Amino acid sequence: MSHTLTSAYIGLGANLGDPQARLMWAMDQLSALPQCQPVARSGLYVSAPFEAVGPDFINAVLHLQTTLSAHELLLNLQHIELLAGRERPYRNAPRTLDLDLLLFGDQHIHTATLQVPHPRLWERAFVLLPLAEIAPQWVTADQLSAVAGQPVMRLEPR
Repeated sequence: MSHTLTSAYIGLGANLGDPQARLMWAMDQLSALPQCQPVARSGLYVSAPFEAVGPDFINAVLHLQTTLSAHELLLNLQHIELLAGRERPYRNAPRTLDLDLLLFGDQHIHTATLQVPHPRLWERAFVLLPLAEIAPQWVTADQLSAVAGQPVMRLEPR
């Protein structure tokens, strides 16, 4: 285990049940993880499913500082997904909760179970917009321009 704090950015998404409440619950669960300290939460964003069908998604990004390794953090993300009733019947299926490790410090990780930066991070407006809100240093104007055709709307808090 490392004692060095690393910035981790986690993408959250859901489109089954009450996705807005589920994301708030998940952000609380993530913020309460041992060896993790919440730094910033984006607002919530709504978008149609990307390369999938089903109800609209609610998405957000959470910034944590952690002493966990990327793989240890991934195991925690998967556990929280299971607690939320996540099932994986097929690729891009509707979901109660999806947690993606987007960035882990400036590390580039390519293993059978984890790729960081997330391989589709720069292709998805529903990730880039909330990430740009809390970490503008990670998102360029060109990257935002490249996804400008994908309709995403920021939700007002309820």
